[in-house]
Amino acid sequence: MRVTRTAIGLAATACTIVPLLAAIPATAAPSAPTPNTVPTYDWSNVAIGGGGYVPGIVYSQTEPGLVYARTDIGGAYRLDRNTGTWLPLLDGIGWDDWGHLGVLSLATDPVDTARVYAAVGMYTTDWDPNDGAILRSDDYGATWEQTDLPFKVGGNMPGRGIGERLAVDPSDDDVIYFGAEQGHGLWRSTDAGVTFEQVTQFPNVGDFVPDADSGNPYTQSNLGVLWTVFDDAATPDGAATRTVFTAVADPENILYRSDDAGQTWAPVEGAPTGFIPQRGVIDTSGRFLYLTTTDTSGPYDGSDGEVWRYGLDDGTWTDITPTYRPAGGDFGFAGLTVDRSDPDTLMVVSQIQWWPDVLIYRSTDRGTTWTPIWDYQYGADGASFAARYAQSIDTTPWLSFGKEVTDPQPWSEPTPKLGWMVSALEINPFDSDELLYGTGATIYRSTDLTSWDTDGGVIHLSPAADGIEETAIQDLVAPAGDVDVVSAMLDLGGFVHDDITQVTDTFDAPYFSGATSVDAAGLTPGSLIRAGTTGDGAIVAAVSADSGETWTTSPSVDGATGSGTATALADGTGFVWSPEGTTALWSADGGATWAATSGLPAGARVESDRVDGDVAYGFADGVFYRSDDGGATFAAVSSAALPAEGNARFAAMPGHPGDVWFTGGADASTYGMWHSTDGGATWTRVDGFEEADTVGFGKAAPGRTTPAIYTAAQRDGVRGVYRSTDGGATWQRINDDDHQFGAIGADIEGDPDVFGRVYLATNGRGIVVGDDHAAAGATAWSPTATYGEGDVVTDDGATWVASWWTRNQEPGATVGPWQEIAATGTGVALWTRTRIFQKGDVVSVDGLLWQARWWTRGQQPGDPNGPWVRLA
Repeated sequence: MRVTRTAIGLAATACTIVPLLAAIPATAAPSAPTPNTVPTYDWSNVAIGGGGYVPGIVYSQTEPGLVYARTDIGGAYRLDRNTGTWLPLLDGIGWDDWGHLGVLSLATDPVDTARVYAAVGMYTTDWDPNDGAILRSDDYGATWEQTDLPFKVGGNMPGRGIGERLAVDPSDDDVIYFGAEQGHGLWRSTDAGVTFEQVTQFPNVGDFVPDADSGNPYTQSNLGVLWTVFDDAATPDGAATRTVFTAVADPENILYRSDDAGQTWAPVEGAPTGFIPQRGVIDTSGRFLYLTTTDTSGPYDGSDGEVWRYGLDDGTWTDITPTYRPAGGDFGFAGLTVDRSDPDTLMVVSQIQWWPDVLIYRSTDRGTTWTPIWDYQYGADGASFAARYAQSIDTTPWLSFGKEVTDPQPWSEPTPKLGWMVSALEINPFDSDELLYGTGATIYRSTDLTSWDTDGGVIHLSPAADGIEETAIQDLVAPAGDVDVVSAMLDLGGFVHDDITQVTDTFDAPYFSGATSVDAAGLTPGSLIRAGTTGDGAIVAAVSADSGETWTTSPSVDGATGSGTATALADGTGFVWSPEGTTALWSADGGATWAATSGLPAGARVESDRVDGDVAYGFADGVFYRSDDGGATFAAVSSAALPAEGNARFAAMPGHPGDVWFTGGADASTYGMWHSTDGGATWTRVDGFEEADTVGFGKAAPGRTTPAIYTAAQRDGVRGVYRSTDGGATWQRINDDDHQFGAIGADIEGDPDVFGRVYLATNGRGIVVGDDHAAAGATAWSPTATYGEGDVVTDDGATWVASWWTRNQEPGATVGPWQEIAATGTGVALWTRTRIFQKGDVVSVDGLLWQARWWTRGQQPGDPNGPWVRLA
């Protein structure tokens, strides 16, 4: 089902509007319609429902219902209790500071609960060129101010599930601590996050790195200072908490204590050694500090670890590690939570147990005894699976990851799994029945948690990540017709969405664990191709003739280092696939057989013409290639005009053979947007763009004769998303500073059926969809109105554009001032007897394509001596 939020205008193909010479007033000059109203966009997401790692869930301890989630590449979110969806809070992160969508830590103020803080930055390596920052908000994350840090922050580095590194003092909420990575130590603010200074008295900056000998800066990163918690029991009102505990990534000295509000520090006597402290929670009523540990940084690994309880008053350490292992595996511990409404109750979870599943443990006696969420029981008939949970993924079916959903069985991996990389595990401090925990793919929720404690009771788990769209999109295509958008993405493979508001299942048969490319044929949109990696590591392409209902899979390609790009030729039967590291392939029989192309460099990017089924295009290292035989052979058609370095994205305009738009380049080099109308042989730079990274096309504005063009670019010094409705003559920015979405350089696609709708491929925020709610259809023709050149009206169910000044001349006359503008969903113009067509224009009549050999109006295709020639 296609969801339409805006008024729908009729699309059309390009031509210059020229009336018959005898009918042109002396002062008239033909022109395109005037631009529509300034676009005003609403931004949302195509519904996927999660898709990435959620390392942190933070409840307010003082405001009921308030809870935040942080992600490693997709920003931070706040749960809207009225709708049950998570609201994105960092969509104002822009192109230049894209790394700030990595959130290493998050803290909510227990006194002024509208305040929230986030430590942001993606990598501590050179992958992210920018230093990190502390963001602060006093309106629950609706708006932010920023304090820059003099070092990098690694929201997507090893150990990102540890925390929370940010902590607000509950006695003096102007005091905030932050534990930094890479040896930068402990930092503190005394002015509610406006400024931070290093706590130079803190004696240990940490020394643990995941793999010191790897030679890889990613795994050689020092985890640093990890988390801070407060014991404010003996602190006078209004004073900073005197007793503060801070954990460090130093297996020999994991925990430090200050009893003078952070002025002096000392190791906590008797603290466990040999492990990394993952999480720490203080129970002030019972006077305990609990902590979980692992032998690695996590979140991907961890083969040993312990759980400890520390007496705040007597300094006694007690090992309360759950010892029971149903499957016999070893693991460390990460997620940790205490039920604030019943502090005798706490829960911990295994850091990682890939097979058969993670283990969550619950204790109602402060860790003296534990019960696991699943167990094996043995009887005369052998082993059986005993579960204290029932799990449903009906609302998010892709969580089966291409497998059949089954009841858990002993000694086998269940589908679905409880999760993996479970660092965030939290009981609602105001509701003992609500549990939220984050995994590598989603958030699960229970609303009957205390049922665990009843004899034979089970808790019910279901996904609760609506609104957290944390996927890295590699490619998109928006076919005309019933399918809204088709995606290719890392990790999940991709989706066919026929309703962008509904979560659906991933591609199957074959299932992809990651995909890099997807395309639909220009004239037969139900013909699709996708390229990716299967669950067992094979690099393949898959072709569908029925909009993704069924697929034909190519053989795996030997020597390929990546799945590269793939394109469907306009006729829907031919395909070209260019894997990385090896020769490109082509198929002329719907993907049944494949053969090597010639003339195209390995790994070249490929796209196809949207009208001519024989033409495909390629690009590599500054050289543009074209095939005129369906992809069998390619030849270079231009060089030196286009960037030779940096990312490149190009696309052919629907309905216009040989009309190609190119974006790409690199900083301090050739960078921008180019346009070719002769299949790439010659190029013209599009003025105004200092940088451009993507280009795509959507339904034409009412009365327009070319599809709308969309790009993510920098124009006249301003980064943004831009749209042209007049063939690139003029451009308007359609996003604003609050809606930037980080890195959006992978792809952009307009919707061919809904004017104004655009899809953005993001690196961590999923598929963002924009709708122009100011877009309006044409007004009805009136005999009393005066119309000027370019005015658009509707009459008798059709859309018309005025070629010159007119009054009281009803649309319909072949030689009159009005041209009827219409197009197919694929962007090809529909022939109408009133419209003027120029040489080269392509029209559709009864499903057949014709191309004009010269200027024409009112001459229907079919006359062998007329202006139209039939296209094959």
